Amino acid sequence: MIALAGFQPLPAEAADPALQLRDVSVKHLLSPDRLPPSFFTFEPEEFWAEPRDSWWLNASNWVIHQERLHGPTVQTFGAWADRTLSGSETALPNNESYLRLGFAAESEYSNLARFEPELRFRLDVPTAQEKLRVVVESESEELIPLAERERDRQLTEPERTDTDTTGALRFFTDVGDAINLSTDIGGRLRLPPEMFWRMKARKGWTLDNQWALNVQQRLYYYHTEGWGARTWVGSNRALDNGWHYYNSSELEWVHRDRRFVMAHIHSVQKRLNTRSVITPRIGVLGESQPSWRPSSYFADITWRYRVYEDWLFAELVPALEYAREEDFDDHASLVFRVEMYFAGTIDRD
Repeated sequence: MIALAGFQPLPAEAADPALQLRDVSVKHLLSPDRLPPSFFTFEPEEFWAEPRDSWWLNASNWVIHQERLHGPTVQTFGAWADRTLSGSETALPNNESYLRLGFAAESEYSNLARFEPELRFRLDVPTAQEKLRVVVESESEELIPLAERERDRQLTEPERTDTDTTGALRFFTDVGDAINLSTDIGGRLRLPPEMFWRMKARKGWTLDNQWALNVQQRLYYYHTEGWGARTWVGSNRALDNGWHYYNSSELEWVHRDRRFVMAHIHSVQKRLNTRSVITPRIGVLGESQPSWRPSSYFADITWRYRVYEDWLFAELVPALEYAREEDFDDHASLVFRVEMYFAGTIDRD
């Protein structure tokens, strides 16, 4: 059971009959049936139970304290940046800044799990111009291999590609009634810096009462990596019993290798309750050199659990991969991850 942060027991003098009315009023306001599900992490009948002293309680209270201590700092910094760069007296809406901290442990054949820290962030700052933003990110998605992007939740930080922090000016444009176009001009924040340009266009359609279709096209150029292009097509529909089906296909040109890489993935997702979501997937990755062929097959199941309120999550990802470079021998892994979101509007499901 996790202690209620911010709730302090009434002082001893509350036993005074003169204060009993206040006691009843407080209990009425804090009645379990009046609180949202995200407020507590235990059964309603345990609401008035005395907390049990344990290592888990002490650890959870420390984590909650860190979010309460540092969360407002991150949010205040984002609001200050909004006001400063936009010239507005108030913070602008739809800010996509976030800070995500976590620890992940991966267990494989004959290898014991070891926790590794993870850090990702984005500073998304509107400027005085409505269609212009300043974006600073901890990683550059275009420089991450396609196979790694598709299997991101199966990996821990040491297995990921280090792409350096980037900063860019992002211009937004609407083409027609439904095509959203964004263009970034910026650089990788390192010595020596590397300039880049990238553009993303996306559009969605509702095909009928069941199917939806989305398309994304990306073009980019990095001074040392060359240019590249990515085309992504995805569709989805609702199924029975609360399940939702997704499938996607992506084709990417890797200029430095002079080849195409591709991915095709099917997945279903279901929200089991107000706290947990399960997502099974199967996928195939391929390449065009030396000939068009599959490079690996994989399957995984992601079980994501909201531990506390809407900022502390735990995740369990068992996975199985058959890679060509390993002669398609099976490779099993199990990743356990804990993540904290200190700010932002990133999709936390």
